[in-house]
Amino acid sequence: MSGGEPLDLAPVVRNFLDLSDAGGNVIAAMIGDAIDRKKARQGQPKGAPDADAPLKGCVLAMVFEKSSTRTRVSFDIAMRQLGGSALILDSGTSQLGRGETVADTARVLSRMCDAIMVRTDDHAKMLEMARHATVPVINGLTDRSHPCQIVADLLTVIEHGKALPGLELAWFGDGNNVLHSILEAAALMKFNVRVATPAGYEPEAEFVDMARAAGCTITLTQDAAEAAAGADVVVTDTWISMGQAHAEEKLAAMEPYRVDRELMARAKPDAVFLHCLPAHVGDEVSEEVFEGPQSVVFDEAENRIHAQKSVLLWCFGKLG
Repeated sequence: MSGGEPLDLAPVVRNFLDLSDAGGNVIAAMIGDAIDRKKARQGQPKGAPDADAPLKGCVLAMVFEKSSTRTRVSFDIAMRQLGGSALILDSGTSQLGRGETVADTARVLSRMCDAIMVRTDDHAKMLEMARHATVPVINGLTDRSHPCQIVADLLTVIEHGKALPGLELAWFGDGNNVLHSILEAAALMKFNVRVATPAGYEPEAEFVDMARAAGCTITLTQDAAEAAAGADVVVTDTWISMGQAHAEEKLAAMEPYRVDRELMARAKPDAVFLHCLPAHVGDEVSEEVFEGPQSVVFDEAENRIHAQKSVLLWCFGKLG
């Protein structure tokens, strides 16, 4: 470098596109922070800011190309509790739906907001947003992964007395984006995953390989009973994602993977049941399990707020 050439002092932007962007130590710190903040605000109105209001004055832009309940509400409430605010853009009410490029949207939002959360059907769009944004970009869900959901899931598992290292988690149904992030979490947090899916619906090999390379035991099977045996955590998800084709054929293939009383009975007596919601009770899970004592799905849903807060704090450089 010549003497007259200025140094590049631009700050490094912390994106949360997948769990590996943060790493295992940071994920553990996020969970610890979420537990502490959740405990500290017991009895407060849900929209009241935390005592320290660490993101006071900050604005999160939330870009939705897919419908949402938990992601939309939890990020909004998370920003309020952190002292900031959030605004919503969707394809029906923004120029994204009229042909404005993702790159231009990213550059405009970076000038007007402090961070961007994206929920889209195409992982490439989220990556494009991150390439052109100069503020943190957070993956609120893509067709490839759902990292924010898994931070909430891990928080829920720990709250219910489970240690992550050596945990035996059993997954039933589709090898989808949620499972991909579970496998990534397994690699980072050192737990094992049994995946029971019908032929042709397995998770992407790169996520399986990642977890195995980290020393995790990843079992792929078409035998639901085998996967459930001795599990600490039982997880499923809706069999048909929004806009997915060939629903009848897929539903028929998934039928043997319904989480019902008999399947839960094969897990450990203190096993917990997770589902990221929305649930189709009677399809992927029986009403008896969904409403039963081992189901922690509504703790899991609430924990989206607390997990999102810690993700946001990390992205803003205030955690880890």
